[in-house]
Amino acid sequence: MSIQPNQVIYSIFVRNFSSEGTFQGVIPQLPRIKALGVDIIWLLPIHPLGEENRKGQAGSPYANKDYRAINPEYGTLEDFKVLCQAIHDNGMKVMIDVVYNHTSPDSVLVQEHPEWFFYRLDGKRGNQVGDWTDIVDLDYKNRALWDYQIESLTYWAQFVDGFRCDVAPLVPIEFWKEARQAVAAVKQDFIWLSESVEFSFIKLLRQAGAVAHSDCEMYQAFDVLYDYDVHYLFHGYVRGKNSLSEYINRLNLQEVIYPKNYIKARHLENHDNPRAKHLIPDEQNLLQWTAFQYFEKGFVLLYNGQEVQESTEQTLFDVDPVNWQAGRDISTEIRRFHDIKKQYIPVDSSARYELTPYDELDAVVLEHESNETLFVAVCSFKGKAGQVRVPLSDGKYTDLVSGEFVEVVDGLVALRDHALAISVAK
Repeated sequence: MSIQPNQVIYSIFVRNFSSEGTFQGVIPQLPRIKALGVDIIWLLPIHPLGEENRKGQAGSPYANKDYRAINPEYGTLEDFKVLCQAIHDNGMKVMIDVVYNHTSPDSVLVQEHPEWFFYRLDGKRGNQVGDWTDIVDLDYKNRALWDYQIESLTYWAQFVDGFRCDVAPLVPIEFWKEARQAVAAVKQDFIWLSESVEFSFIKLLRQAGAVAHSDCEMYQAFDVLYDYDVHYLFHGYVRGKNSLSEYINRLNLQEVIYPKNYIKARHLENHDNPRAKHLIPDEQNLLQWTAFQYFEKGFVLLYNGQEVQESTEQTLFDVDPVNWQAGRDISTEIRRFHDIKKQYIPVDSSARYELTPYDELDAVVLEHESNETLFVAVCSFKGKAGQVRVPLSDGKYTDLVSGEFVEVVDGLVALRDHALAISVAK
């Protein structure tokens, strides 16, 4: 795989990113985003939105009206091309969101190809997820639909470097494999990110007779998957519903149930989930979690506003701009975590990766070990005093996060109010 497994994606909802809510409104902030250490900009859907059954005043970007057009509220196709060029000029790649499971009820495809859609037993178009009332599902039993969708993907691949594919497991994996092959003929080293889905969602859809692929299946066509297979346990822990070890042990399980070169996109928040600052109000604890996000194996996924500790969830259905003065800007800390990740954490898929939880201390030790280096990090999530065991010889080490000396005594290191990170040559 040519995809580097330690990249950083920054997700932008164009409507709410700037006061203008346009492609042009994104461009002035690109140097600032690049300075965070971002490798890839992911734009939430850029296509026109449906009006029928619209949610809110502005509508969901995931109720797509036309796969081959630009949302006029964001600008023109030329404006989009200018934004893509500006992202490239700032040394980053650009990824767009593609929503291939469904369209708006008044989409171009509904009008031109009604036979390409899912129909309920009552003969009416609909969807297989009840609360998605502003969309209708496509039916991939129609071969002509495959051709149309793949042609659309190859068109956009002229301008962008990757796709984030919305609820991709609900679309047949054979379609994605064929689409990937077609896009590769247009642009090599393309990045495919799947919004894989929760276990409970897969089970529900399968019981309803719908397509719902597991993460193991999705790795046949995708480079990177969401970590929704474990993320519910993160939410459960911060909300007091399950132990830290339940979450950490499930992360360890990923090492043996997925392909050797698997990549997960690690996130604390996104457009579908609560803001991290809302879940974790204490800033020191939030910084510990942010360090953990970076020190985990895999991609890092940031959501616009995370760097200023935005705590208010922006709606998908109305104009609701990010409050860039929401809290203290933690960009410096984020960049530090990025630099440590890129410089010290091994990217070899053969490297040993292991996490050890300490429920009584609400802390975790992370280990990345290659033939050349050993990287050890300690994150403490509730500010408790105590010591944890680390695989280091007794002595003094430099903490990569703070620059301070850290002493290991009898194989133990004391918890601090910030994350610790140590790298040693073997």
